Amino acid sequence: MLHWKKIIAFFSILTQLSHSSHGQRNIPCFESPEAKSWADSVFKTMSYEEKMGQLFMVDAFSNKDIVHVAQITQLIDSFKIGGLIFFQGGPLRQANLTNFYQSHSKIPLLIGIDGEWGLSMRLDSTIRFPRQMTLGAGASALDVYAMGVEIASQCKRMGIHINFAPDIDINNNPNNPIINSRAFGESKEKVALYGLNYMKGMQDHHVMACAKHFPGHGDTDTDSHLSLPVVNASPERLDSLELFPFLKLIPQGLASVMVAHLFIPGLDSTLDQPSSLSTKIVKDLLKTKLGFEGLVFTDALNMKGVASYVAPGEIELKALLAGNDVLLYPQDVAKAINRIHFAIQNCEIEQEEIDLR
Repeated sequence: MLHWKKIIAFFSILTQLSHSSHGQRNIPCFESPEAKSWADSVFKTMSYEEKMGQLFMVDAFSNKDIVHVAQITQLIDSFKIGGLIFFQGGPLRQANLTNFYQSHSKIPLLIGIDGEWGLSMRLDSTIRFPRQMTLGAGASALDVYAMGVEIASQCKRMGIHINFAPDIDINNNPNNPIINSRAFGESKEKVALYGLNYMKGMQDHHVMACAKHFPGHGDTDTDSHLSLPVVNASPERLDSLELFPFLKLIPQGLASVMVAHLFIPGLDSTLDQPSSLSTKIVKDLLKTKLGFEGLVFTDALNMKGVASYVAPGEIELKALLAGNDVLLYPQDVAKAINRIHFAIQNCEIEQEEIDLR
């Protein structure tokens, strides 16, 4: 039998989904007076190098050798990186490594995982939940909320603060080689409702969600890991369809958004300009027009959808200038830091802008 509190929570979400929040602040789930006080107190102690390092979340593995562990440790010790996104490995190995890496960092590392169907998307010996298309076909929205709660519980046991889920792309192109079963379906209402429940399930239990892939990766027939997909849709179609789920999650406390590497002429016609490096898409659309106040992550910066067009170092600077807060999976942290440092000295970007991120 369903617990009455869950039933009330579910219908509360349904009610929230139907209301607009125009004119209201979109406050992310992690914002509170206590959190702000702690963050401000830590920020005041940070050096220039530590502020710069907070921009980076690098890839870590628990199934690699001591050379890899030494490389990550060196990035923490020398470049004061802000976070780690874990990929392949095992739960016990990852938990031990997380504790080890945290012991090396003066400022607590932000730990993430890309676990759309749970930890088993990356780790062995863990529970495998259904993919989102399966949930959209046969589960209720309340089931999705319960899954989010359980995934949050497992993440917390692992010392993980953010799960890069849910995928709120709309599956409106049957030839899509990379989204497909990762989407809840082709109905924007279902995608929004199920995505909101997944988000709430995690965030109600203190693990941050990350809605992706902004502004919508569903209508592509190429993989952004391999090339730069093109979305040939009008601004009006994007506003009414692709952006619909983001518009529903943002007012309900969405913690973060991941920006895709897409070429979308309807939003930014700059030739071969990935959306992740576009000021028009990140700053103007996501932050200003949609009023998003949470963390903005780039998609992985080693993906060919962006790496084929811009050199390491330059990618990270362009991503910052576009409005992203966290640079995910950079190819070369040292090059990126040197390039951003030069940009500050050369007045291409202000130190205050780095501080804000």
